[in-house]
Amino acid sequence: MDPSKSAVRLTVVSNRARPGHDAPFAAYDLGLAHDEMFGQDGLPRSHAKDLYDTLCTLPVAELERRQQTCERSFLHQGITFTVYGDEQATEKIIPTDLLPRIVPGAEWDKLERGLKQRIVALNAFLKDVYNDGKILNDGVVPRDLVYGSKHYLRQMRGVSVPLDAYVNVCGTDIIRREDGTFVVLEDNLRVPSGVSYMLANREVAKRAFRDLYRGYGVRPIEHYGQELLATLKALAAGFRDEPRICLLTPGIFNSAYYEHAFLARQMGVELVEGRDLFVHDNVVYMRTTAGVKRVDVIYRRIDDDFIDPLAFRHDSALGVPGLMNAYRAGNVVVANALGTGVADDKAVYSYVPDIIRYYLNEEPLLDIVETYRCREPKALSHALENLDSLVVKAVGESGGYGMLVGPQASAAEREAFRAKLKSDPDNYIAQPTIQLSTAPCFVHGGVEARHVDLRPYILHGADTRLVPGALTRVALKRGSLVVNSSQGGGSKDTWVLP
Repeated sequence: MDPSKSAVRLTVVSNRARPGHDAPFAAYDLGLAHDEMFGQDGLPRSHAKDLYDTLCTLPVAELERRQQTCERSFLHQGITFTVYGDEQATEKIIPTDLLPRIVPGAEWDKLERGLKQRIVALNAFLKDVYNDGKILNDGVVPRDLVYGSKHYLRQMRGVSVPLDAYVNVCGTDIIRREDGTFVVLEDNLRVPSGVSYMLANREVAKRAFRDLYRGYGVRPIEHYGQELLATLKALAAGFRDEPRICLLTPGIFNSAYYEHAFLARQMGVELVEGRDLFVHDNVVYMRTTAGVKRVDVIYRRIDDDFIDPLAFRHDSALGVPGLMNAYRAGNVVVANALGTGVADDKAVYSYVPDIIRYYLNEEPLLDIVETYRCREPKALSHALENLDSLVVKAVGESGGYGMLVGPQASAAEREAFRAKLKSDPDNYIAQPTIQLSTAPCFVHGGVEARHVDLRPYILHGADTRLVPGALTRVALKRGSLVVNSSQGGGSKDTWVLP
């Protein structure tokens, strides 16, 4: 179907919905991507019709007022994110869009089953590679790929992890292909961020569309903090009935500090920096106004390299000297476990379907994006010949760093990446450029389509659970496919229906 015809038909439908007024959808363009609100015929999908009708009855000035109210709420709460490399300002209010994305209950249920399957298999993989290495011995995943990863930590060899749960909080990035099917783009298994924005978006969207929210019967997510607390407590079942838990942050200058403070408040636990903790006789203690208290569980938001200067980076002032020894001795739980990044390496990602089959003897419920491992000569040759149509990513990076979006890159940028690929092919993978699905966003005084992804948060310990919601990240620039907050993207609420 010619996308321009869809856009024309959509404009006609919008104007018919609000005769005599300027329709907010007048500039909405249906391209080749799957659209979350409209079908290819330009008509609202059944689950989005109530939202569409509501938007068509509201004056643009009212939408602007509600958008400004959302932004003021974020400002007053100090909901910020650091955009590194921005010359104007580093600390910014994370952009939020007041229009919710709506996910039908049946679609969510399928996603939930696939995500639970995935995290169980990834935890089994981590246990294996840090102990017996059976999957490596059987040649399912190349040994040099795992041992050569910069996120593989030899210090974790043989460490006993409570409940064999290495990854306790996972933020998996999901995209919808042009055909409407969900696929996994990547897993975030180290210190995934963004859940506070999911919860904050819910609060402002619920206020902006109170009647609509009630009418849809949106499934609640406000209990995430208590679900996280229950997961962390379960990891310390062998310590005592009421384990002492703290959240370890790098400090106020970290890009996600707002989230660290927010989650600590939600769980009712202490927010600490490395200087607040110390280790004595392989036991971790916390300095408090009431004296020294033993710590049983540390929910860490510090990267592996900085968490213990005696075991990793000696110049780190953020971590706790001796923490690794206490961890190895089994006297403290660290969540997520150290060394989990070896399983969210973008080259290992391409083996996850095989990992699921190996450990669970099941077929994957969620597909992944076709991936060319540039460490393999044939894949490297394909990537070099097709840089203008591929997305190329560094295997160990996250947050949108170290990547090239071929179709949107300049010739000079592609040539620079060509040189990187040739000099260090093991460090890169390439994938076809997928037109991420689009969703309606209130921008420039109207409703326009913007590309989005979806990041649900999976909790894993004694059991596996998800709250029925996710962070929808938005590429705010027209046509852009980069949704990362660290790269200037925004976010919106996700309404999962009953």
